[in-house]
Amino acid sequence: MGDCRPLGFLIGLPFAFVSLILSLVGAVVWTIGSVLTCLCPCCICCAGIANLAVSLVKLPIKIIQWFIDLIPC
Repeated sequence: MGDCRPLGFLIGLPFAFVSLILSLVGAVVWTIGSVLTCLCPCCICCAGIANLAVSLVKLPIKIIQWFIDLIPC
């Protein structure tokens, strides 16, 4: 079965739910940052905000993988 760690998945679900909400906020911020970067390409801070938002969008997957890796089989 290799990498079977269902307990880590179940323990990580509440934290993944919270990070899912954060990722939705990140998606909104990314959209706004992308529009601002297209309108005014000289604003380098908008690109940084968009990159931060992309990392927020990826957060639920990272948290679930982190919890699964912490729990031994």
